[in-house]
Amino acid sequence: MAQLSITSSAASQIRHVLDERGHGLGLRVSIKPSGCSGYSYVLDFADEAANDDITFEEHGVKVFVAPDALEVLDGSEVDYVSEGLNRFFRFRNPNVTDECGCGESFNV
Repeated sequence: MAQLSITSSAASQIRHVLDERGHGLGLRVSIKPSGCSGYSYVLDFADEAANDDITFEEHGVKVFVAPDALEVLDGSEVDYVSEGLNRFFRFRNPNVTDECGCGESFNV
């Protein structure tokens, strides 16, 4: 069975954005071919669940993953971090074998 974990920091940010939007079910995570290393993460907020979505729930929030991204994302942790003035979702993905220098894309 596939796994995806959500840190409390990521859950707080997801909840915050959903509250600001006034609607939505959770975070949608997918991947797309991109960049110099192969794939990049695609993040959006889910207003409805697709029939084939795989749903992960932790700390009271949901993350929806498309089935075609599940193999690449399996075992990942979704975190929300602050580095200086930058704040962003960070993925700790054990399947990544290489990343591009700018950090925008990865290979598995």
